[in-house]
Amino acid sequence: MNPVPRRIALALAALFLTGCGTIPVSDPLSSGTAAPDDPASSAAPPSSTPSSSPPVGPGAPSTPAGSGSPVPSGSASPSGGSTQAGPQPPATGGVTTVPEGPETCEYPATGTASKPVQPPKTTGVANAGQPVFSMMTNEGEVKLTLDRAKAPCTVNSFESLALQGFFDQTACPRLVDSGIYVLQCGDPAGDGGGNPGYSFADETDGTESYTTGVIAMANGGPNTNGSQFFLVYNDSTGLDAMEQKYTIFGTMDAASTAVVQRIAAEGQDGTNPYGGGKPNNPRVHP
Repeated sequence: MNPVPRRIALALAALFLTGCGTIPVSDPLSSGTAAPDDPASSAAPPSSTPSSSPPVGPGAPSTPAGSGSPVPSGSASPSGGSTQAGPQPPATGGVTTVPEGPETCEYPATGTASKPVQPPKTTGVANAGQPVFSMMTNEGEVKLTLDRAKAPCTVNSFESLALQGFFDQTACPRLVDSGIYVLQCGDPAGDGGGNPGYSFADETDGTESYTTGVIAMANGGPNTNGSQFFLVYNDSTGLDAMEQKYTIFGTMDAASTAVVQRIAAEGQDGTNPYGGGKPNNPRVHP
Protein backbone atom coordinates (compact mmCIF):
# COMPACT_ATOMS: atom_id res chain seq x y z
CA MET A 1 0.00 0.00 0.00
CA ASN A 2 1.36 3.37 -0.93
CA PRO A 3 1.85 5.80 1.94
CA VAL A 4 -0.67 8.61 2.16
CA PRO A 5 1.12 11.92 1.76
CA ARG A 6 0.32 14.53 4.38
CA ARG A 7 1.70 17.99 4.25
CA ILE A 8 3.25 19.85 7.13
CA ALA A 9 4.92 22.93 5.71
CA LEU A 10 7.27 24.28 8.35
CA ALA A 11 8.80 27.70 7.82
CA LEU A 12 12.23 26.87 9.13
CA ALA A 13 13.57 29.75 11.11
CA ALA A 14 16.21 28.12 13.25
CA LEU A 15 17.16 24.55 12.77
CA PHE A 16 18.32 21.77 15.00
CA LEU A 17 18.01 19.22 17.73
CA THR A 18 15.82 19.69 20.70
CA GLY A 19 13.29 17.10 21.50
CA CYS A 20 10.86 18.50 23.94
CA GLY A 21 13.34 19.92 26.29
CA THR A 22 17.00 20.63 26.23
CA ILE A 23 19.71 18.48 24.83
CA PRO A 24 22.41 17.62 27.30
CA VAL A 25 25.94 18.52 26.45
CA SER A 26 26.72 14.85 26.22
CA ASP A 27 23.41 14.08 24.63
CA PRO A 28 23.11 16.20 21.49
CA LEU A 29 19.63 15.08 20.75
CA SER A 30 17.91 15.65 24.02
CA SER A 31 15.22 18.12 24.81
CA GLY A 32 14.19 19.54 28.11
CA THR A 33 16.42 20.52 30.94
CA ALA A 34 18.44 17.39 31.35
CA ALA A 35 22.06 17.42 30.31
CA PRO A 36 23.13 14.03 28.97
CA ASP A 37 26.71 13.09 28.16
CA ASP A 38 28.25 14.63 25.08
CA PRO A 39 27.76 12.56 21.95
CA ALA A 40 30.73 10.88 20.40
CA SER A 41 32.50 13.05 17.91
CA SER A 42 33.82 10.32 15.67
CA ALA A 43 31.63 11.28 12.76
CA ALA A 44 33.55 13.23 10.18
CA PRO A 45 32.13 16.60 9.16
CA PRO A 46 30.14 16.36 5.95
CA SER A 47 31.99 17.69 2.95
CA SER A 48 29.13 20.01 2.20
CA THR A 49 28.99 21.38 5.73
CA PRO A 50 32.46 21.83 7.10
CA SER A 51 32.44 22.71 10.75
CA SER A 52 34.95 24.62 12.77
CA SER A 53 33.29 24.23 16.15
CA PRO A 54 34.07 21.25 18.37
CA PRO A 55 31.47 18.50 18.60
CA VAL A 56 29.11 19.07 21.46
CA GLY A 57 26.11 17.34 22.88
CA PRO A 58 22.55 18.64 23.08
CA GLY A 59 21.55 22.02 24.28
CA ALA A 60 20.92 23.33 27.73
CA PRO A 61 17.59 23.42 29.50
CA SER A 62 16.78 26.78 28.02
CA THR A 63 17.46 25.38 24.60
CA PRO A 64 16.02 21.87 24.62
CA ALA A 65 15.65 19.76 21.55
CA GLY A 66 16.22 22.57 19.26
CA SER A 67 18.44 24.61 21.36
CA GLY A 68 19.42 28.01 20.20
CA SER A 69 18.10 31.50 20.68
CA PRO A 70 14.34 31.85 20.71
CA VAL A 71 12.95 32.27 17.25
CA PRO A 72 9.57 33.83 16.61
CA SER A 73 7.07 31.50 15.07
CA GLY A 74 5.75 32.40 11.67
CA SER A 75 7.23 32.58 8.24
CA ALA A 76 10.93 32.78 7.79
CA SER A 77 12.51 34.98 5.23
CA PRO A 78 15.80 33.53 4.10
CA SER A 79 18.26 35.52 2.16
CA GLY A 80 17.93 35.00 -1.52
CA GLY A 81 14.84 32.83 -1.20
CA SER A 82 11.12 33.17 -0.86
CA THR A 83 9.42 32.57 2.45
CA GLN A 84 7.42 29.38 2.69
CA ALA A 85 3.92 29.34 4.12
CA GLY A 86 3.06 27.34 7.19
CA PRO A 87 1.99 23.70 7.11
CA GLN A 88 -0.74 22.82 4.71
CA PRO A 89 -3.56 20.34 5.19
CA PRO A 90 -3.31 16.77 3.93
CA ALA A 91 -3.38 16.42 0.18
CA THR A 92 -6.80 16.07 -1.42
CA GLY A 93 -8.10 12.59 -0.79
CA GLY A 94 -5.63 11.99 2.02
CA VAL A 95 -6.55 10.59 5.42
CA THR A 96 -7.32 13.39 7.85
CA THR A 97 -7.57 11.31 11.01
CA VAL A 98 -5.08 9.09 12.80
CA PRO A 99 -5.85 5.45 11.82
CA GLU A 100 -7.05 2.73 14.18
CA GLY A 101 -4.99 -0.22 15.38
CA PRO A 102 -4.30 -2.65 18.26
CA GLU A 103 -1.72 -0.72 20.27
CA THR A 104 -2.12 1.09 23.60
CA CYS A 105 0.04 4.11 24.48
CA GLU A 106 0.41 6.46 27.43
CA TYR A 107 0.85 10.24 27.20
CA PRO A 108 0.94 11.64 30.75
CA ALA A 109 0.54 15.40 31.15
CA THR A 110 3.89 17.19 31.47
CA GLY A 111 4.35 20.94 31.68
CA THR A 112 2.39 23.49 29.68
CA ALA A 113 1.83 23.05 25.97
CA SER A 114 3.53 25.63 23.75
CA LYS A 115 0.24 26.05 21.87
CA PRO A 116 -3.25 24.62 22.40
CA VAL A 117 -3.43 20.96 21.43
CA GLN A 118 -5.31 17.83 22.40
CA PRO A 119 -3.24 14.82 23.50
CA PRO A 120 -3.19 11.81 21.17
CA LYS A 121 -5.56 8.90 21.63
CA THR A 122 -4.20 6.18 23.92
CA THR A 123 -6.06 3.13 22.61
CA GLY A 124 -6.66 1.81 19.12
CA VAL A 125 -3.25 3.01 17.96
CA ALA A 126 -2.10 1.73 14.56
CA ASN A 127 1.13 -0.26 14.34
CA ALA A 128 1.35 -0.70 10.57
CA GLY A 129 1.85 1.65 7.66
CA GLN A 130 4.27 4.38 6.63
CA PRO A 131 2.54 7.77 6.42
CA VAL A 132 4.47 10.49 4.59
CA PHE A 133 4.54 14.10 5.70
CA SER A 134 6.00 17.03 3.79
CA MET A 135 7.97 19.80 5.47
CA MET A 136 8.57 22.84 3.29
CA THR A 137 11.79 24.79 3.67
CA ASN A 138 13.40 27.63 1.78
CA GLU A 139 15.68 25.11 0.12
CA GLY A 140 12.89 22.77 -0.92
CA GLU A 141 10.61 20.01 0.30
CA VAL A 142 11.66 17.50 2.94
CA LYS A 143 9.60 14.32 2.94
CA LEU A 144 9.31 12.53 6.26
CA THR A 145 8.37 8.86 5.87
CA LEU A 146 7.25 7.56 9.26
CA ASP A 147 7.25 3.95 10.45
CA ARG A 148 4.30 2.90 12.63
CA ALA A 149 5.59 -0.65 12.99
CA LYS A 150 8.88 0.55 14.47
CA ALA A 151 7.49 3.24 16.79
CA PRO A 152 3.67 3.21 16.91
CA CYS A 153 3.23 5.51 19.92
CA THR A 154 5.73 8.03 18.57
CA VAL A 155 4.13 8.14 15.11
CA ASN A 156 0.68 8.32 16.71
CA SER A 157 1.76 11.45 18.60
CA PHE A 158 3.44 13.03 15.57
CA GLU A 159 0.40 12.45 13.35
CA SER A 160 -1.93 13.82 16.01
CA LEU A 161 0.14 16.98 16.46
CA ALA A 162 0.56 17.48 12.71
CA LEU A 163 -3.15 17.08 11.97
CA GLN A 164 -3.98 19.61 14.71
CA GLY A 165 -1.61 22.17 13.20
CA PHE A 166 0.80 22.07 16.13
CA PHE A 167 3.80 22.38 13.82
CA ASP A 168 2.31 25.10 11.63
CA GLN A 169 4.57 28.10 11.18
CA THR A 170 7.15 26.75 13.59
CA ALA A 171 10.91 27.22 13.45
CA CYS A 172 13.69 24.69 13.83
CA PRO A 173 15.90 26.38 16.44
CA ARG A 174 19.08 24.36 16.37
CA LEU A 175 21.61 23.07 13.90
CA VAL A 176 24.61 20.98 14.90
CA ASP A 177 27.38 20.64 12.34
CA SER A 178 30.29 19.11 14.22
CA GLY A 179 30.57 15.67 15.82
CA ILE A 180 26.94 14.96 14.98
CA TYR A 181 25.02 16.44 12.06
CA VAL A 182 21.42 17.16 12.84
CA LEU A 183 18.70 19.73 12.42
CA GLN A 184 16.28 19.88 15.33
CA CYS A 185 12.66 20.86 14.78
CA GLY A 186 9.16 20.49 16.24
CA ASP A 187 9.31 23.41 18.68
CA PRO A 188 6.50 26.00 18.39
CA ALA A 189 8.21 28.04 21.11
CA GLY A 190 11.24 28.45 18.84
CA ASP A 191 13.67 28.41 21.76
CA GLY A 192 14.36 24.72 22.24
CA GLY A 193 11.95 24.39 25.15
CA GLY A 194 8.70 23.84 23.30
CA ASN A 195 6.50 20.87 24.14
CA PRO A 196 2.93 19.59 23.61
CA GLY A 197 2.03 19.44 27.30
CA TYR A 198 2.56 15.69 27.55
CA SER A 199 5.40 13.18 27.30
CA PHE A 200 5.72 9.56 26.27
CA ALA A 201 8.07 6.62 26.55
CA ASP A 202 11.01 5.76 24.31
CA GLU A 203 10.49 3.07 21.68
CA THR A 204 14.02 1.75 21.44
CA ASP A 205 15.69 -1.66 21.60
CA GLY A 206 19.37 -0.75 21.81
CA THR A 207 20.11 -1.41 18.13
CA GLU A 208 19.46 2.16 17.00
CA SER A 209 21.96 3.60 14.54
CA TYR A 210 21.85 7.29 13.62
CA THR A 211 22.85 7.06 10.00
CA THR A 212 22.23 9.65 7.30
CA GLY A 213 18.53 10.15 6.65
CA VAL A 214 17.25 9.00 10.05
CA ILE A 215 14.45 10.90 11.83
CA ALA A 216 14.46 10.54 15.61
CA MET A 217 12.97 12.09 18.73
CA ALA A 218 14.91 14.57 20.85
CA ASN A 219 14.46 14.30 24.59
CA GLY A 220 15.72 15.37 27.99
CA GLY A 221 16.42 11.88 29.28
CA PRO A 222 14.76 8.45 29.20
CA ASN A 223 11.04 8.49 28.38
CA THR A 224 10.70 12.26 28.08
CA ASN A 225 9.68 12.55 24.43
CA GLY A 226 7.37 15.37 23.41
CA SER A 227 7.17 17.16 20.06
CA GLN A 228 10.78 17.87 19.16
CA PHE A 229 12.59 15.69 16.66
CA PHE A 230 15.82 15.82 14.68
CA LEU A 231 16.83 15.09 11.11
CA VAL A 232 20.20 13.38 10.61
CA TYR A 233 21.68 14.93 7.46
CA ASN A 234 25.12 13.24 7.69
CA ASP A 235 26.40 10.17 9.50
CA SER A 236 26.04 10.64 13.26
CA THR A 237 26.72 7.09 14.39
CA GLY A 238 28.89 8.48 17.14
CA LEU A 239 25.57 8.55 19.03
CA ASP A 240 25.12 4.81 18.65
CA ALA A 241 27.32 3.93 21.62
CA MET A 242 25.69 6.41 23.97
CA GLU A 243 23.64 5.04 26.84
CA GLN A 244 20.81 7.43 26.06
CA LYS A 245 18.94 6.31 22.96
CA TYR A 246 16.68 8.40 20.76
CA THR A 247 13.59 6.82 19.27
CA ILE A 248 13.95 6.43 15.51
CA PHE A 249 10.53 6.76 13.91
CA GLY A 250 11.17 7.50 10.26
CA THR A 251 13.53 8.33 7.43
CA MET A 252 14.20 10.92 4.73
CA ASP A 253 14.98 9.98 1.15
CA ALA A 254 18.17 11.13 -0.60
CA ALA A 255 16.56 14.21 -2.14
CA SER A 256 15.16 15.36 1.21
CA THR A 257 18.46 14.75 2.97
CA ALA A 258 20.16 16.89 0.33
CA VAL A 259 17.77 19.74 1.15
CA VAL A 260 18.77 19.65 4.82
CA GLN A 261 22.44 19.44 3.84
CA ARG A 262 22.07 22.64 1.79
CA ILE A 263 20.61 24.38 4.83
CA ALA A 264 23.40 23.05 7.02
CA ALA A 265 26.05 24.11 4.50
CA GLU A 266 25.37 27.75 5.40
CA GLY A 267 26.30 27.06 9.01
CA GLN A 268 24.84 28.22 12.30
CA ASP A 269 25.42 31.14 14.65
CA GLY A 270 27.04 29.21 17.50
CA THR A 271 24.62 30.58 20.11
CA ASN A 272 23.84 27.23 21.70
CA PRO A 273 26.08 26.69 24.76
CA TYR A 274 25.91 22.96 24.23
CA GLY A 275 26.95 23.04 20.62
CA GLY A 276 25.58 24.37 17.37
CA GLY A 277 23.13 27.21 17.16
CA LYS A 278 20.42 28.75 15.03
CA PRO A 279 20.88 27.96 11.34
CA ASN A 280 22.06 30.84 9.19
CA ASN A 281 19.59 29.74 6.53
CA PRO A 282 16.87 30.62 6.65
CA ARG A 283 17.22 33.89 8.47
CA VAL A 284 14.30 34.86 10.61
CA HIS A 285 12.77 38.28 10.80
CA PRO A 286 10.25 39.27 13.49
